Amino acid sequence: MNEIYMMVMITIRGIRSKMLPFLKEHNIHVVFATLGTGTANSAILDYFGIEAAEKAVYFALVTQDTWKNFQKALYSKMKIDIAGRGIAFLIPLSSVGGKRTLEYLTAGQKMIIKEESTLKNTDFELLIAIANSGHIDTIMDAARSAQAPGGTVIHAKGTGREQAKKFLGISLAEEKEIIFIVVRSRQKNKIMRAIMDHAGTGTSAGAIVFSLPVTAVAGLRLLEDNEEHSENHISDC
Repeated sequence: MNEIYMMVMITIRGIRSKMLPFLKEHNIHVVFATLGTGTANSAILDYFGIEAAEKAVYFALVTQDTWKNFQKALYSKMKIDIAGRGIAFLIPLSSVGGKRTLEYLTAGQKMIIKEESTLKNTDFELLIAIANSGHIDTIMDAARSAQAPGGTVIHAKGTGREQAKKFLGISLAEEKEIIFIVVRSRQKNKIMRAIMDHAGTGTSAGAIVFSLPVTAVAGLRLLEDNEEHSENHISDC
Protein backbone atom coordinates (compact mmCIF):
# COMPACT_ATOMS: atom_id res chain seq x y z
CA MET A 1 0.00 0.00 0.00
CA ASN A 2 1.16 3.55 -0.53
CA GLU A 3 1.19 6.56 1.82
CA ILE A 4 -1.52 5.47 4.22
CA TYR A 5 -1.41 6.48 7.87
CA MET A 6 -3.31 6.17 11.09
CA MET A 7 -4.28 9.68 12.12
CA VAL A 8 -4.64 10.30 15.83
CA MET A 9 -6.38 13.52 16.80
CA ILE A 10 -6.89 14.79 20.35
CA THR A 11 -9.17 17.79 20.86
CA ILE A 12 -11.19 19.43 23.58
CA ARG A 13 -14.57 17.76 24.00
CA GLY A 14 -16.40 21.01 23.41
CA ILE A 15 -16.00 20.74 19.64
CA ARG A 16 -17.13 17.09 19.34
CA SER A 17 -20.45 18.05 17.73
CA LYS A 18 -18.55 19.86 14.98
CA MET A 19 -15.71 17.40 14.54
CA LEU A 20 -17.47 14.34 13.09
CA PRO A 21 -19.31 16.34 10.37
CA PHE A 22 -16.02 18.16 9.71
CA LEU A 23 -14.20 14.84 9.25
CA LYS A 24 -16.92 13.62 6.90
CA GLU A 25 -16.64 16.80 4.83
CA HIS A 26 -13.04 15.80 4.13
CA ASN A 27 -13.93 12.23 3.10
CA ILE A 28 -12.91 10.70 6.42
CA HIS A 29 -16.00 8.57 6.98
CA VAL A 30 -14.71 5.76 9.21
CA VAL A 31 -13.68 7.20 12.56
CA PHE A 32 -13.33 5.67 16.03
CA ALA A 33 -13.75 8.11 18.91
CA THR A 34 -13.14 7.77 22.63
CA LEU A 35 -12.73 10.10 25.61
CA GLY A 36 -9.68 11.12 27.61
CA THR A 37 -8.42 13.73 30.07
CA GLY A 38 -5.55 16.18 29.67
CA THR A 39 -2.66 16.03 32.16
CA ALA A 40 -0.99 19.43 31.80
CA ASN A 41 0.04 20.81 35.21
CA SER A 42 -1.42 24.02 36.60
CA ALA A 43 1.69 26.09 35.80
CA ILE A 44 1.39 25.25 32.11
CA LEU A 45 -2.35 25.86 32.14
CA ASP A 46 -1.87 29.22 33.87
CA TYR A 47 0.84 30.20 31.36
CA PHE A 48 -1.49 29.62 28.40
CA GLY A 49 -4.51 31.04 30.21
CA ILE A 50 -6.61 27.89 29.82
CA GLU A 51 -8.41 25.49 32.10
CA ALA A 52 -7.91 21.75 32.43
CA ALA A 53 -10.16 20.12 29.85
CA GLU A 54 -11.59 16.74 29.08
CA LYS A 55 -10.49 15.45 25.70
CA ALA A 56 -11.93 13.56 22.75
CA VAL A 57 -9.59 11.19 20.89
CA TYR A 58 -10.19 10.18 17.27
CA PHE A 59 -8.57 7.41 15.21
CA ALA A 60 -8.89 7.14 11.43
CA LEU A 61 -6.88 5.90 8.45
CA VAL A 62 -6.00 8.60 5.93
CA THR A 63 -4.06 8.86 2.71
CA GLN A 64 -1.33 11.45 2.23
CA ASP A 65 -3.57 13.55 -0.04
CA THR A 66 -6.48 13.44 2.40
CA TRP A 67 -4.18 14.53 5.23
CA LYS A 68 -2.78 17.50 3.28
CA ASN A 69 -6.25 18.94 2.70
CA PHE A 70 -7.50 18.06 6.17
CA GLN A 71 -4.45 19.57 7.87
CA LYS A 72 -5.03 22.90 6.12
CA ALA A 73 -8.67 22.91 7.17
CA LEU A 74 -7.75 22.11 10.78
CA TYR A 75 -5.92 25.43 10.88
CA SER A 76 -8.28 27.54 8.80
CA LYS A 77 -11.66 26.24 10.04
CA MET A 78 -11.15 24.43 13.35
CA LYS A 79 -8.39 26.74 14.61
CA ILE A 80 -6.35 23.80 15.84
CA ASP A 81 -3.41 26.14 16.52
CA ILE A 82 -5.22 27.90 19.38
CA ALA A 83 -3.48 26.88 22.61
CA GLY A 84 -5.15 23.95 24.31
CA ARG A 85 -7.54 23.26 21.45
CA GLY A 86 -5.97 20.09 20.13
CA ILE A 87 -3.33 18.20 18.18
CA ALA A 88 -3.30 15.74 15.28
CA PHE A 89 -0.48 13.47 14.13
CA LEU A 90 0.19 10.57 11.76
CA ILE A 91 1.66 7.10 12.25
CA PRO A 92 2.64 5.12 9.13
CA LEU A 93 0.54 2.04 8.48
CA SER A 94 2.34 -1.28 8.23
CA SER A 95 -0.32 -3.74 7.08
CA VAL A 96 -4.06 -4.40 7.03
CA GLY A 97 -5.95 -7.66 7.41
CA GLY A 98 -7.47 -7.85 3.94
CA LYS A 99 -8.06 -5.58 0.95
CA ARG A 100 -11.75 -5.06 1.74
CA THR A 101 -10.88 -3.96 5.27
CA LEU A 102 -8.49 -1.37 3.82
CA GLU A 103 -11.17 -0.18 1.39
CA TYR A 104 -13.62 0.11 4.26
CA LEU A 105 -11.25 2.04 6.54
CA THR A 106 -10.34 4.50 3.75
CA ALA A 107 -13.82 4.73 2.22
CA GLY A 108 -14.30 7.95 0.24
CA GLN A 109 -10.59 8.64 -0.10
CA LYS A 110 -8.67 8.29 -3.35
CA MET A 111 -6.21 5.48 -2.88
CA ILE A 112 -3.75 3.57 -5.03
CA ILE A 113 -2.79 0.20 -3.61
CA LYS A 114 0.86 -0.44 -4.37
CA GLU A 115 3.55 -2.63 -2.95
CA GLU A 116 3.44 -2.68 0.85
CA SER A 117 5.54 0.10 2.35
CA THR A 118 6.71 -0.20 5.95
CA LEU A 119 9.43 0.99 8.23
CA LYS A 120 12.19 -1.55 7.70
CA ASN A 121 14.01 -3.53 10.37
CA THR A 122 11.45 -3.03 13.12
CA ASP A 123 11.44 -5.95 15.54
CA PHE A 124 7.99 -5.17 16.92
CA GLU A 125 4.62 -4.06 15.61
CA LEU A 126 1.47 -2.75 17.25
CA LEU A 127 -1.58 -4.75 16.25
CA ILE A 128 -4.86 -2.87 16.50
CA ALA A 129 -8.05 -4.93 16.41
CA ILE A 130 -11.39 -3.13 16.31
CA ALA A 131 -14.42 -5.25 17.17
CA ASN A 132 -18.03 -5.02 18.22
CA SER A 133 -18.52 -4.38 21.92
CA GLY A 134 -18.53 -7.41 24.21
CA HIS A 135 -16.05 -9.56 22.29
CA ILE A 136 -12.75 -8.84 24.03
CA ASP A 137 -12.32 -12.45 25.18
CA THR A 138 -12.99 -13.73 21.66
CA ILE A 139 -10.31 -11.47 20.20
CA MET A 140 -7.74 -12.28 22.88
CA ASP A 141 -8.41 -16.03 22.75
CA ALA A 142 -7.83 -15.92 18.98
CA ALA A 143 -4.65 -13.87 19.39
CA ARG A 144 -3.29 -16.10 22.17
CA SER A 145 -3.88 -19.18 20.01
CA ALA A 146 -1.08 -17.74 17.87
CA GLN A 147 1.15 -17.02 20.91
CA ALA A 148 0.28 -13.33 21.26
CA PRO A 149 0.93 -11.67 24.64
CA GLY A 150 -1.72 -9.68 26.51
CA GLY A 151 -3.43 -6.61 25.13
CA THR A 152 -4.90 -3.30 26.26
CA VAL A 153 -8.51 -2.35 25.56
CA ILE A 154 -10.25 0.98 25.15
CA HIS A 155 -13.93 1.55 24.46
CA ALA A 156 -14.95 3.74 21.54
CA LYS A 157 -17.78 4.65 19.19
CA GLY A 158 -17.38 4.12 15.48
CA THR A 159 -18.80 5.74 12.37
CA GLY A 160 -19.05 4.39 8.84
CA ARG A 161 -21.72 1.72 9.19
CA GLU A 162 -22.86 2.36 5.60
CA GLN A 163 -19.31 1.75 4.37
CA ALA A 164 -19.11 -1.47 6.39
CA LYS A 165 -22.19 -2.79 4.62
CA LYS A 166 -20.79 -1.78 1.23
CA PHE A 167 -17.24 -3.11 1.56
CA LEU A 168 -17.54 -5.86 4.17
CA GLY A 169 -21.12 -6.96 3.56
CA ILE A 170 -21.96 -6.69 7.27
CA SER A 171 -23.68 -4.35 9.70
CA LEU A 172 -21.45 -3.12 12.51
CA ALA A 173 -22.57 -1.86 15.90
CA GLU A 174 -21.65 1.69 16.92
CA GLU A 175 -20.10 0.60 20.22
CA LYS A 176 -16.57 -0.73 19.72
CA GLU A 177 -13.68 -2.29 21.57
CA ILE A 178 -10.20 -1.33 20.37
CA ILE A 179 -7.51 -3.80 21.41
CA PHE A 180 -3.81 -2.89 21.26
CA ILE A 181 -1.29 -5.75 21.22
CA VAL A 182 2.47 -5.32 20.77
CA VAL A 183 3.97 -8.36 19.02
CA ARG A 184 7.21 -9.38 17.38
CA SER A 185 7.19 -8.56 13.68
CA ARG A 186 7.74 -12.16 12.64
CA GLN A 187 4.63 -13.21 14.62
CA LYS A 188 2.41 -10.51 13.16
CA ASN A 189 0.93 -12.34 10.19
CA LYS A 190 0.11 -15.46 12.18
CA ILE A 191 -1.65 -13.48 14.91
CA MET A 192 -3.55 -11.29 12.47
CA ARG A 193 -4.69 -14.39 10.59
CA ALA A 194 -5.88 -16.03 13.82
CA ILE A 195 -7.95 -12.96 14.71
CA MET A 196 -9.41 -12.76 11.20
CA ASP A 197 -10.25 -16.48 11.14
CA HIS A 198 -11.77 -16.78 14.62
CA ALA A 199 -13.15 -13.28 15.27
CA GLY A 200 -13.25 -11.54 11.90
CA THR A 201 -16.00 -9.97 9.85
CA GLY A 202 -17.73 -13.32 9.35
CA THR A 203 -18.34 -13.64 13.11
CA SER A 204 -20.39 -11.78 15.70
CA ALA A 205 -17.19 -10.06 16.89
CA GLY A 206 -16.83 -8.43 13.46
CA ALA A 207 -13.17 -7.65 14.07
CA ILE A 208 -10.93 -5.80 11.65
CA VAL A 209 -7.19 -5.66 12.28
CA PHE A 210 -4.20 -3.66 11.10
CA SER A 211 -0.68 -2.97 12.34
CA LEU A 212 1.71 -0.09 12.92
CA PRO A 213 5.52 -0.29 13.11
CA VAL A 214 7.16 0.02 16.54
CA THR A 215 10.77 1.22 16.61
CA ALA A 216 11.60 0.43 20.25
CA VAL A 217 10.05 -1.23 23.29
CA ALA A 218 10.66 -1.56 27.02
CA GLY A 219 8.93 -3.65 29.63
CA LEU A 220 7.62 -6.47 27.45
CA ARG A 221 9.11 -9.09 29.73
CA LEU A 222 7.01 -11.95 28.40
CA LEU A 223 8.18 -11.32 24.84
CA GLU A 224 11.78 -10.92 25.96
CA ASP A 225 11.66 -14.13 28.02
CA ASN A 226 10.15 -16.05 25.15
CA GLU A 227 12.88 -14.79 22.83
CA GLU A 228 15.65 -15.75 25.25
CA HIS A 229 14.12 -19.21 25.70
CA SER A 230 13.99 -19.71 21.93
CA GLU A 231 17.60 -18.59 21.47
CA ASN A 232 18.79 -20.86 24.29
CA HIS A 233 16.89 -23.78 22.84
CA ILE A 234 18.51 -23.24 19.44
CA SER A 235 22.00 -22.95 20.92
CA ASP A 236 21.52 -26.19 22.88
CA CYS A 237 20.53 -28.17 19.83
